[in-house]
Amino acid sequence: MTTPAHPSDSTPSQGDRPAAWLASRQVKSPLGVAAIGYAFMGKAHSNAWRNVASFFDVPAFEQKVLVGRDATQVAEAAAKYGWAESATDWRSVIERDDIHIIDICAPGWMHAEIATAALAAGKHVLVEKPLANTLGEAEAMTAAAITARAQGVQSMIGFNYRRVPALALARELIAEGRLGTVRHVRAAYLQDWLSDAEAPMTWRLRKETAGSGALGVIASHAIDQVQHLTGETITEVTGTLRTFVAERQGPHGTERVTVDDAAWATLGLTGSLSASVEASRVATGQKNSLRIEVYGSEGSVAFDLENLNELRFLDATAPVREQGFRRILVNEPEHPYLEARWPQGHIIGWEHTFTHQIRDFLLAIESGYAPAPSIGDGLQIQRVLTAIETSANNRSAITTVVPPALITQEA
Repeated sequence: MTTPAHPSDSTPSQGDRPAAWLASRQVKSPLGVAAIGYAFMGKAHSNAWRNVASFFDVPAFEQKVLVGRDATQVAEAAAKYGWAESATDWRSVIERDDIHIIDICAPGWMHAEIATAALAAGKHVLVEKPLANTLGEAEAMTAAAITARAQGVQSMIGFNYRRVPALALARELIAEGRLGTVRHVRAAYLQDWLSDAEAPMTWRLRKETAGSGALGVIASHAIDQVQHLTGETITEVTGTLRTFVAERQGPHGTERVTVDDAAWATLGLTGSLSASVEASRVATGQKNSLRIEVYGSEGSVAFDLENLNELRFLDATAPVREQGFRRILVNEPEHPYLEARWPQGHIIGWEHTFTHQIRDFLLAIESGYAPAPSIGDGLQIQRVLTAIETSANNRSAITTVVPPALITQEA
């Protein structure tokens, strides 16, 4: 099996670029960037914007505006995170001529409205996952992205774990055939921040604001990795969802939790592949563990996000007496993204995945390559999430249907 290359995979590396290509960018005006949202994801993205040019050769840009609802808090965050100014009205920011990129780090219920408005205004858009709270919103965003792409406007969804060097290396090994025929994949994303039944109610536990619980927020990462690593597409799912703490205390008293605490799914993919996905926010003792195992006829790979710099690789073609998983410390200049970072053995962290993501997005804008994962890829993940939820509600196996026109045009 060969994994199809995304356009961004063929973007020239730093060492491959001719001097004329590097010189040509200096005549262009800097790209103006606005980020919407300053909490957890806003901080992670701001850190990436602030540091990407320190390591990678990217087109010139300026951190223009950080947008948030609370004027005082967003102003403080803007000063801390390196933004030139702050604002509370994202609509007026989108209308500005000096803004070329909109980075959407706001909660999921705001994604569709902001993204479609920004794309219609001719702004390049990076939007956090999951793409939207509903399938209808995701379809509208994809249609807007297709229209904008025809005008040279780029858009991308932020599945940042594609930019973990160890996982990027795993994808390369699979594409090179080092695992032989891939047969099945196991993925589990486990956290415990909701294990305490006394933890308070938040917007993340309401379906109208969050869309879903562990399924959308963390299982979406695992599902994306299953498809991205193997190059295959999910066609069939059987899902189960559970909410273990049905009520929590909110600001106005007891509220019902309307999203899942944990999710399980068995997946059927093209290429006769099978996969299992598990996600939980009540897995006591697990802080942020994304574990992925890919098993093939000639080898296997295993990864755990809590050991982000390591990939376990087994070569089943070696003599039996020599077989066993070996640890690859993914820190060499020959490894993905690491040619511009620290000397061998100096590990990188979770935050660097966002820096790599910004690097790839900026290079896609400059080169004209369609960035990956596209908003169309995000729509396909949204269809899988919806299918899992439907299967769980109906206690049945169902087939996901991906409209080829939407996905193909946006890919």
